[in-house]
Amino acid sequence: MMKRHVASLITHHSSLIIHPAPFPMNSTLRTLGFSPSDRVVILHADDIGSSQGANAAYVELLNAGILSSAATMVPCPWFPAAAACCRQHRDDPRLDMGVHLTLNSEWDAYRWGPISTRDRASGLLDDEGYFPRREPAVQTQADLDAVEQELRAQIERALAAGIDVTHIDTHMLTLFHPRLLPIYLRLSGEYRLPAFLPRPGAGQLQRWGYSLASIEDLRQQVFAAEAAGLPLCDHAVVMPLDHHQERQAEALALLAQAPPGLTYFIFHPAIDSPELRAFAPDWRARVADYELFISDAWRAALAASGVQVIGWRPIRDAMSNS
Repeated sequence: MMKRHVASLITHHSSLIIHPAPFPMNSTLRTLGFSPSDRVVILHADDIGSSQGANAAYVELLNAGILSSAATMVPCPWFPAAAACCRQHRDDPRLDMGVHLTLNSEWDAYRWGPISTRDRASGLLDDEGYFPRREPAVQTQADLDAVEQELRAQIERALAAGIDVTHIDTHMLTLFHPRLLPIYLRLSGEYRLPAFLPRPGAGQLQRWGYSLASIEDLRQQVFAAEAAGLPLCDHAVVMPLDHHQERQAEALALLAQAPPGLTYFIFHPAIDSPELRAFAPDWRARVADYELFISDAWRAALAASGVQVIGWRPIRDAMSNS
C-alpha cells in the first residue's frame, strides 16, 4: 500500500520498495513550475544501441510520442545506428537521449568492451577482453583514473556523433557505489548534464548488500550533490527483466501508484527478432515492454492517471541556467 511520504525506491521486482520518510519538495520540480502535489514521471527506455531490436523499438516509440527519455550504450555495436537516428530526428522536440554509461558486459553470447583502453591493468577488461560481466568486479577493482577516462570517452563519443545529450545514467547501476559515485557526480557537474540519481533510502541500500559504512558514505555523497544543485529523482521504478507475464497489469498498477514528486520509470523495450532471442535470455521481458508501450491500454491509463510526463531536457536546461 502506498504511503504519502516516500523517500526513494528502486526495484527490479513487481512492487515498489517504499521508504516512508518525509522530504522537502524536489527543488528541480519547483524550478520547473510544478507544485508539491504534482505526480511527475519520466518514461525512459534503456539500452538503446545494444541491438537492432532496441533501436527499432525506440524509433517507433519516439515517432508515436510515447517515450519521454532514452539512453544509449556507446560501447555497443549498434551505437552508430542509434546516433544516426538521433541526427535524423535532431529537430524533433520529443528526442531526449542520454548516455547510458557502461562498464559491464553481462551476456554470454554478445559482448562489448571499453572504448578508451585495452590495458588489463585498468581493471576494465575480463579474461576474454571485454568489460566484466558483474558490477562488483568494476566497483572494487577497476582503476579510478581508467574509469573516469572511459566514462568521459563515452560522453565525448556521443557528443561527437551529433547527439544532443540530455543526461547520463548508469548501466546495471554500477556507478551507484561509494568508490565510483564521485566520478559520476563530477562528470555530471563538468558537462552540466543531469545524472540519474535516486534519493537513497538506507533500507534499500542495505538490501542491495552495502555495509552500514558504505550506506552512510553513499547517502552523504548524494545529499551533498543535491545541495550543490544536481537534480535528484525522488522515486525510481525499474520494470523487471526476470519475468514477462502480466506486464501490462503490473505496469498499469505502478503508474497508478506513482506518488507526488519525480518518478523515473525505466523500461527496456525491443522489437522481437532472431538477433534479440539469440543473445538476451530476458528477451521476452524486453519485447513485453515494447508491446506495453504500443498498447491502447497503456495510452488510456496514462491519459487517465493524472501524472505529468516530462523528459530530461527541461531538467538539463534548468541545471545549466542555475
